Amino acid sequence: MAKSKVPFPDEEQILEFIRENPGRASKREISRAFHIRGDEKIQLKKLLRKMKLDGKLATASRSRLQVADELPPVLVIEVDGVDSHGDLTARPQNWDSDDHPPKILIYAHDRRNRLGIGDHALVRLTPNKDDSESGYIAKVIRKLEKKKSTQIMGIFRSDDDHIAFVNPTDKKDRNKYLIAKNDWNGALDGSLVLIQIKPGRQRSRQIKAKPAKVIKSFGSINDAKSISLIAIMSQGIAIEFPEEVLNEAQTADQPTLGNRVDLRDIPLITVDPSDARDHDDAIWAEMDPDPDNQGGCHIIVAIADVAHYVKPGSALDKEALKRGNSTYFPDRVVPMLPESLSNGLCSLHENEDRYTMAVHIWFDKKGKKIRHKFIRALMRSHGSLSYEEFQYARDGIVSDRAEPLLETVINPLYDAYNILKKGREFREPLDLHMPEKKITLNDDGHIASIKERVSLDAHKLVEEFMIQANVAAAEELERKQTPCMYRIHEQPSMEKVEGLRTFLDSLGYSFSKGQVLKPKIFNSLLKKVKESPQEDVISTIVLRTQMQAEYNPENHGHFGLSLTRYAHFTSPIRRYADVLVHRGLIKALKLGKDGLSPFDAGNMVETAEHISQTERNSMIAERQSTERYIAHYMSERIDEEFDGKINGVHRAGLFITLNETGGEGFIPASSLYSDYFHYDKEHHLLEGENSKIIYQLGDSVHVRLKEANPVSGGLIFELIDERLHKIKGRKSNRRPRKRKRK
Repeated sequence: MAKSKVPFPDEEQILEFIRENPGRASKREISRAFHIRGDEKIQLKKLLRKMKLDGKLATASRSRLQVADELPPVLVIEVDGVDSHGDLTARPQNWDSDDHPPKILIYAHDRRNRLGIGDHALVRLTPNKDDSESGYIAKVIRKLEKKKSTQIMGIFRSDDDHIAFVNPTDKKDRNKYLIAKNDWNGALDGSLVLIQIKPGRQRSRQIKAKPAKVIKSFGSINDAKSISLIAIMSQGIAIEFPEEVLNEAQTADQPTLGNRVDLRDIPLITVDPSDARDHDDAIWAEMDPDPDNQGGCHIIVAIADVAHYVKPGSALDKEALKRGNSTYFPDRVVPMLPESLSNGLCSLHENEDRYTMAVHIWFDKKGKKIRHKFIRALMRSHGSLSYEEFQYARDGIVSDRAEPLLETVINPLYDAYNILKKGREFREPLDLHMPEKKITLNDDGHIASIKERVSLDAHKLVEEFMIQANVAAAEELERKQTPCMYRIHEQPSMEKVEGLRTFLDSLGYSFSKGQVLKPKIFNSLLKKVKESPQEDVISTIVLRTQMQAEYNPENHGHFGLSLTRYAHFTSPIRRYADVLVHRGLIKALKLGKDGLSPFDAGNMVETAEHISQTERNSMIAERQSTERYIAHYMSERIDEEFDGKINGVHRAGLFITLNETGGEGFIPASSLYSDYFHYDKEHHLLEGENSKIIYQLGDSVHVRLKEANPVSGGLIFELIDERLHKIKGRKSNRRPRKRKRK
């Protein structure tokens, strides 16, 4: 008996089959399912082509088909935020359409391998039937390691209308990238560009360059603004805010008293750098009127209430978490929050009402904290002073702005600081003083001056007030058993301490074994070498012995500050960690409904790792930007001579810091002619084989500038040392190759 013929499928039947067989639907599978043979295969081919042209079908991968505007069942996603319920939101890793991608949710209770913002994962998708706006639920198959970026910053160079190359701005990248004419994307010779490496090998043996295409052009490399832009792009720091984030910030409500404590009559003031645009913190102090605490003091530290505006799961929150912190450059600030908040409603401007999280702290006459109390309040700054203005007023040089505040605010603040100093001296934090340079730009964006930052008592006063507020926040959250984002700084590793001890032995100083490591042990060493020829080098090695501070939901104490518990509370405009600490306090003390969310509390480990990394990225970008600015400044001083110090020793040569500008550069070992120099890693030195000349970390040197590359930030020096001219021997630092025996 002959089989009945299956009817040729229509468009709806094909779409239904693809939905029921996700990831398997190809033309061959459709033919098998509907028993399509012979000439009908041509008819099917035409129908599928028509459905693609009509926007009903799309090619998923290889020959697989999917319903247009629907995602394949298995794909790679990138986590991009958190929703109001604490679930992660994600987008397809490769989304080329101009339309918004479909919503993808990863439930907070159903994730693997600690996914966080920016992570990639292979997931299995199912339609989200509970969401009226459709979308998908993702089940994580596995977290994926982040691949090295294929996007590179570089300088676009074109000698004619057909051939162009890009030289990378990263001095470690020695590649050259070939750009085909149709991939220039409007770039001009000398432009700073962002390129995408194209798959495939170099075009020919004659042209040794990898193929790439220009994604974006940023204008001429000679533009001063390009200097910081290179560092920003190389570290993946976002410059522009998404439209929904800007809209959310611009519609924020104006401050009103409501249920808050009214602090507007208390003369709180802000003290910041003279060029500061955002003001996180305000301070006030008095001698404690309580007769039971004679000689003690009462201080208030009021901090911008950023948590009021940045709600958990909001667009602002997602973007702030993604950025992690603000990043500061000589010519600009890349803020964590849009300017309408960072320089507007969250900034404690003079004579303007502002929401604040404030803490009252009481100290006895020895500087020991007695108690503290957190409140949510409304304040009005009674003055906005620079550090210099604040200090000069105390020293008797009073400006018009400072004069009405001198007796009622400034002097009481210094009196309170003198009490707090006693407590600081008792705990004895690490006392390292490393010189720091400040770059000042002129109107056209180029360096006007590079000067050493002067440390004032005003800086130390504000710092100590902030430290005490941060300690109080950590103690309060611990007391209330509320998750806390601690700022931890662990004690140095024994390996690093042993390296320090070996180095000190070579200089004739002892650092005994077996003692419990405390900051005061390092301080004792630093006092011993103060004003000696070895002071700078030992300070440098002590600094390098320390661990790097980071964020962690587990408390490991803060070694450098000699504190058992510490958290960041005082800068929520520029640090996401502080926002989390504010939310923790709001939740713990029942100060509002915008406290720590379930997602915040459940993802502290992932968030700590993420914001620690964004902080490191910002530090690298800031350092690289400074290096490029200085190289740009020094490029007009080739062949000039400078004094400096050796800040690092390597078998490849010597790293130098200039006394005048703080610029850092390199003396290649190959340029140390007339002798071969052996590298001693333990003692941080190079020693001449014949001459016995030693160049050691911390030594003063005289150098000549040979190269200055503003694009990479590199400085190359030549060592000027008359002793080298007197040596008879080899003419370079390269050992001759040994001849092979025949």
